[in-house]
Formats: sequence, C-alpha cells, structure tokens
Amino acid sequence: MKIAITGGTGFIGKKLVQALLDEGHSVYVLTRSDRSNDSQGNLHYIQWLQNHSYPEKELEGIDAFYHLAGESIGAKRWTEEQKEKILESRLSTTNEVIRILTELEKKPSALICASAIGYYGHSDHEVFTEESTPSQENFLTTVVKQWEESTQRAEELGIRVVSCRLGIVLHPEEGALKKILLPIRFFIGGPLGKGTQWMSWIHIEDVIRLFVFVLKDLTISGPINFTAPEPVKMKTFGKEIAQILNRPFWLPAPSFALKIALGEMSTLVLDGQKVMANKAFSSDFSYKYTTVSEALNDLLTKQ
Repeated sequence: MKIAITGGTGFIGKKLVQALLDEGHSVYVLTRSDRSNDSQGNLHYIQWLQNHSYPEKELEGIDAFYHLAGESIGAKRWTEEQKEKILESRLSTTNEVIRILTELEKKPSALICASAIGYYGHSDHEVFTEESTPSQENFLTTVVKQWEESTQRAEELGIRVVSCRLGIVLHPEEGALKKILLPIRFFIGGPLGKGTQWMSWIHIEDVIRLFVFVLKDLTISGPINFTAPEPVKMKTFGKEIAQILNRPFWLPAPSFALKIALGEMSTLVLDGQKVMANKAFSSDFSYKYTTVSEALNDLLTKQ
C-alpha cells in the first residue's frame, strides 16, 4: 500500500513508519523541512505547510492517510499562549490534510487520526467507553472535541475516518513514564496526589500494533480507545515500578505542590480516567501486554 503520514518524525510516528515499512508498504512522511534527500527505498519525505509546497502532487494514488501531527500536550507549562498553540497546531494541520484530500482525484480509503482520552474528562468512579460523552468541560475536552470534529470532514469525501483516542503511552524514554521514573530512580518516589486516580495506560508496542490493525480492519470507524484492558490506580502503577527497580515508594507528592509546579497541566497526573477499549475488544484485537506488570517488566528490564 501507499501510505501518507503526518507527525511521522515524532515519538509514535517514527515507530509507526518503521512498522509500515517492515510490512512492505511505501510510506510518504509529510514534514515541514525539506528532507527529500533523505528519501530511500520505500521511505519518502514530502515537504508541507510551507509556501509553494503542494504535497498532493506527490500523494496521488495513496491508499491511506495517518494524521498524527500536533503540538505535544505535556511538553511545556500550559500558559495561555501554549494552550492556543496546542489547539491551533491540531486544527491548522487538519485543515491542510483535508485540503490535500480534497485535491486528490482518487481518495484514500481511510484517514486514521491521533486523538486522546482527554475527550472524556475526569472521574474517580465513572467508566468511559467509546460511547461515553465528556463528563465535564475543560481545556483537554475542548481541544479533543474540536480536533475530532475537524477530521470528520473527510467523511464527506467518502473516506473512512478513525479517531484513535490514546491513553497514557508507556515508554521509558518518552512521555509520562519517563517523568514518573525519575524520582523513583533517585529513591524519592511516592504517590502522585491522592494516588487513587485511575491511569488508563497502553504499551508503545500495542499502540503501533493497534494503528496497523485499524488500517486493515475496514469495519472500524469513528472513535476507538487506545488503552490496555486493565487500567490501574496511580499508586499501584508507582508501586509496580518501584518493585521492578528495587526502590522505595514512600514519599508522596502532594496535589498542591504539583499544581504549583505544573499549573493547569497538573491535571495530566492528578486527575484520572478509567477508560475501556470496547471497540478493540469487540474487533478481536490481540494485546501483547494486558497487565501493567507485564508492560513495565518488559520496558524497565531492558534498561
């Protein structure tokens, strides 16, 4: 297959590109910089989002389109400027993707987009599935709702649209796990906030496998939760890490301190969601890592 991807140079994107190449697909990575000289074999780089760049000219005949581009949610403190950047980066890149798709004479069969379980809001007791509506309005729910609404315009072009609502992706060198690992490695680990908030996680390998799975399963459309079968409480998650690393787990990080340090972004670690991947289950997707113990042992014993 001939597959286009935005965000293909990011944390998840790079791994997805390699997985698609390993399956023998031709992959076209859309990037702001001119990397045409880096193209080789089935891997092609196409410039976009620049003056006089018309990626559609090189994408005619693509079979599928992955859209993963967007400013990182957890990289910087959420100032008003950063929040605007997080939202605008998603909407502007999606607008360009829709423009490209509109220009293509032959439309791809699928537009597979990154999204987030931030759509659901937070709750200590509610269980969220793909059928759930947001439990409250906050910055993340607003971002994700507008993000998904912008991608759904591709349906008017006759394209199957899949919104992949990512949970907390586990990888020791990226994302939330890297930040949680640091104090535990230095013997000062402990529960974040009350420790009873839910953590809906997924191993990076299962993220990539699910992205490939939804490409092949033509019955899947709309939102699909990218989370493992067994969410855990934050305290349980931390204790599991400490046990694997043979470290103590006793010094809690109070909620007020995290709110001072991280500002509004502290919601990413203090407020939980129990999210179930009902569509993945019903579609018979086979997880490689179903428990947090299996996932963390795999990720941390390779260090």
